[in-house]
Amino acid sequence: MHTVSLTLLFAGCCALLQVALTALVIARRLQVGVGFLDGGDPQLLRRIRAHGNFSETVPMALLLMGLLELRGLSSHWLIGFGVALLLGRLLHAQSLMTNNATWSRAGGMVLTLAVISIQGVFALWIFWR
Repeated sequence: MHTVSLTLLFAGCCALLQVALTALVIARRLQVGVGFLDGGDPQLLRRIRAHGNFSETVPMALLLMGLLELRGLSSHWLIGFGVALLLGRLLHAQSLMTNNATWSRAGGMVLTLAVISIQGVFALWIFWR
């Protein structure tokens, strides 16, 4: 029987990162007194989008990772997926919340989408073989 130990590890890391991103949104809301939407505050909007983009992409990556781990994909692949996902999300969030450097924002998205795409191909390949 296969376990999902590596997925558990990376899901735990992602959970802590999501809590941190949520806390940054809450902190900015308290600073500017905006309880809903972004109130026209560019920094709050950046934090909301960093959190939102994380929430939009990470669940699919972790779901695929867990399913692939259950099907016995090599731990080398799974660790690579997890590290690339975390690095991609960190780069993207850091870029949005600080200087919005195009290279780190784009690099973060490329890493994240590469992980999801490659995992999707693996999932289809495993299903059809």
